Amino acid sequence: MSTKYIYTFGVIMTVVVALVLAGFRTVTADAAARNEDIFNKREILATVAEPLAEAGTPIGTLTDEQVLEIFDNQVEQVLVNSAGEQVDQEFSALDLAKEYKKPEDARIYPVNIFDLNGDKYYVFSVRGNGLWDAIWGNIALASDLNTVTGASFDHAGETPGLGAEIKDNSGWKSQFKGKKIFDGDKFVSIIVRKGGAVDPDHDVDGLSGATVTGDGVTKMLWNGLKAYEPFIEEQRAENGATSMNLK
Repeated sequence: MSTKYIYTFGVIMTVVVALVLAGFRTVTADAAARNEDIFNKREILATVAEPLAEAGTPIGTLTDEQVLEIFDNQVEQVLVNSAGEQVDQEFSALDLAKEYKKPEDARIYPVNIFDLNGDKYYVFSVRGNGLWDAIWGNIALASDLNTVTGASFDHAGETPGLGAEIKDNSGWKSQFKGKKIFDGDKFVSIIVRKGGAVDPDHDVDGLSGATVTGDGVTKMLWNGLKAYEPFIEEQRAENGATSMNLK
């Protein structure tokens, strides 16, 4: 067997293997991106789990295809700037972590508006810092744009059994349901209160042994939801909401 043949064969095999590996990486990358997208959509739907269940669609029974179908048919995804104005930009291209590294007046924020049998739910995504690393979440407001219908949270590195409970403790997250982010016309957000909730409309109990993480959630909700206030005010005006709806 000639040296030239061996060299040519080696080159061909190298090219073939490189193409196969490149194709494999593309396929796996696409699958990973799809799985991440579906996971994020499920987290958003978790904030409206109760209305979905009441409509006969418990989120625990939804297939991936059904999740995507809900977003295709019942969810309007919009981007807004710090002035509350809608931005003409590709929704899926937004990286909220990168947005939070920008000056506040330069940030773009995502809003998912879910329509369920004519009732609208507004899901706002927020981001902040816990004890060890980043924390983030979604808060859904009912059509009055004041009353919380649900919340979901996640984290990059909080302590298991302590700060990580913001993600894992469904009982703790359920406390957010029914809370108000406005007191009359004044934005007040929601406080994670060490030692237990004091204000039944605006507080939730803190997590035992996770004071710093709880404070991080409080700050995240204040800063995160405050950023959406111009959009909320505009939507309230369009929806004909009055201060009576906010008390």
